[in-house]
Amino acid sequence: MGRTALSLFATAAALAAVAGVAVVAAPSGDAGSGSGSGTARAAGSAARMPVQRSAVVCPAPTSSEVAETTYTAFSPGAPASAKAVAGGRDARRPADLLPVTTTKSQAPAKKSEKGDKKAEDGGKATGAGAVLTLKAPGAPVTATTDRSDAPALLGSADGPLAPGYTVQQTTAVTAGSGRGLHGLTCAPADTSFWFPGVSTAKGRQDYVHLTNPDPAAAAVVDLELHGKDGRVAAPAGEGVTVPPRSSVPVLLSTLTDTPADNLTLHVTARSGRVGAAVQASDEKQGGDWLPASEPAAVAVLPGIPADATSVRLVAFAPGADDADLTLRFAGPTGSITPAGHETLHVRSGTTETAALDGVARGEAGSLLLTAEGGGKVVAGLRVTRGKGDKQETAFLPAVEPVGARGTVADGRAKGTSLSLAAPGAEARVKVTAWAAGGGTPATRTYTVRSGTTLTVEPPVPGSGGKGGYALTVETVSGGPVHAARTLTLPQDGVPAFTVQPVPDDRSTVEVPAVRSDLTTVTR
Repeated sequence: MGRTALSLFATAAALAAVAGVAVVAAPSGDAGSGSGSGTARAAGSAARMPVQRSAVVCPAPTSSEVAETTYTAFSPGAPASAKAVAGGRDARRPADLLPVTTTKSQAPAKKSEKGDKKAEDGGKATGAGAVLTLKAPGAPVTATTDRSDAPALLGSADGPLAPGYTVQQTTAVTAGSGRGLHGLTCAPADTSFWFPGVSTAKGRQDYVHLTNPDPAAAAVVDLELHGKDGRVAAPAGEGVTVPPRSSVPVLLSTLTDTPADNLTLHVTARSGRVGAAVQASDEKQGGDWLPASEPAAVAVLPGIPADATSVRLVAFAPGADDADLTLRFAGPTGSITPAGHETLHVRSGTTETAALDGVARGEAGSLLLTAEGGGKVVAGLRVTRGKGDKQETAFLPAVEPVGARGTVADGRAKGTSLSLAAPGAEARVKVTAWAAGGGTPATRTYTVRSGTTLTVEPPVPGSGGKGGYALTVETVSGGPVHAARTLTLPQDGVPAFTVQPVPDDRSTVEVPAVRSDLTTVTR
């Protein structure tokens, strides 16, 4: 007598998230051998499993001849709450950052004769091989380059390195348009991105970098601009082709004949998937990467510095409904309504702004937005520090909650701060600093009171922060927490700074458990 067993399992799941495009392996389990024809056996509840693959895209960092870029890669590994994976990918395979071809834009960069600096545990920062290689969880690695033609990069991690895999790209530009600190957490490829706060105005150069990670098929992308009166005519933004494994930078001012400030850019892929990132450079106010935001009825924007000299909200209503926003500022002691800016009406399909220059009043905090009446918005803040010719600008997006754990790389011994906002119930979070090269991590637990923003200098690992470090933020108890990391590296009196969101790093995914085991018997 022969027996053939057919078992129904949850075998794989895909996750497109901040940490990358993630894939999980099936949970191990007893397939059972039952007897008889068509027998069924119930299984347990769904399990949270660590992701088994993460992939991110990093845009070309700069075309400046007077800049230096630091790449930092890190993985904290699977959280303790996740179940172990049986039959996962090769645990010995490292996570590499690999260069892609960059297609010249309307304003091509000049090539530099400067060489590369050696990477710490990671190789060289340009060339045909890996720019940076991560070999073990819990040990950040870095690489630097001062080349003006440094390419876009693709990063991928498998097995134990996949959960929380994070790559930070930080560029210090010392002179010229956009001088200051440009920071970016490399993100996975996707089919849709919203960027509130872009500009095509004189004195500002905003590039959207489109990177296609596919090795064989081209991607086709549409670029739409939306202003205060609705969609801006930009026929040149339709049908932009991004060749396989290539990156194309597009200067936004070339898409329209009508210069305008405070626009919203929508990037959509007709075919394929792309990484999309916007770099903004201003002749007087420095520059930074402008992060994407997702449409939401409730938005939390942490990271407003206490010494902000200008704060501007840019909000766009992408749906069919208008959005009536209520605004609150959550500081260290509680939440207040900004005088004269209690509400903001955003018509469907339009971009609205609000100048909130006095909102901080010398206190660091977060902006809380709530859309009434069923509408949703994508929102961002343009924040300026300094005065006169010593101004520097950063862009703050709406940030999703930390959830189980958030991860951010490239912490420095000096100039690193963490903003923790609890718009609802009081919450407790655990912050861990992971040393470069795998030194002793440092951990501290914080309580964030309801309706406040707690701004702290995070713990520094046992290495003293030498060589940089990475941070994880874990929710211990209480309500949701929204987090952002600020890196400040002053340059000749300019308060150069950049702010990165710290949302859930999507280390795990829920995998349905075995629902039944069907066994058929052949005789």
